[in-house]
Amino acid sequence: MYQPERLERWTMPRDYCGATWPECYSAGVGRSRDSDCLEESNFQSMLAELGGESDTVMVIRESHWAVGWVEWLAIHESDEKSLRAADAMQGRLEDYPILDEDDLSSREWEECERVWSDCYSDRERVRYLREHRCTEGFRDLRAAVGGDWSAACSLLPSPSDLIH
Repeated sequence: MYQPERLERWTMPRDYCGATWPECYSAGVGRSRDSDCLEESNFQSMLAELGGESDTVMVIRESHWAVGWVEWLAIHESDEKSLRAADAMQGRLEDYPILDEDDLSSREWEECERVWSDCYSDRERVRYLREHRCTEGFRDLRAAVGGDWSAACSLLPSPSDLIH
């Protein structure tokens, strides 16, 4: 039986009441209601690389008093292939915190788009653009103020600052 180097076997947390997973390892990634783009990306990327949910690769969904809910990936001890793959991915994460740069970039772009259009009023967009000295291209400025994220993105020094 394969013994992962970087994955930990599930252990019962203190003050826990719920299902138990003594024959499973945690893949080391999870997400919650409050997860950022990086956590979401790594969670979904690892799940995809493991081939999705199966009888031995499970998304464990639990409620939590502080964050509402949490999900984590559990791998049954009998699934050597998935344990090896998750162990290798955890090794990659030790060296670099992103499993899939394209996926993360796409998620950040979508989040910036959502924040720009849904969370800023026209007046707030003008203020933001002025504060970041975005004065070039009247057409792009006008589109950005109207909520067009593509136009705003081309004007901003670092669009990811919007969501970080």
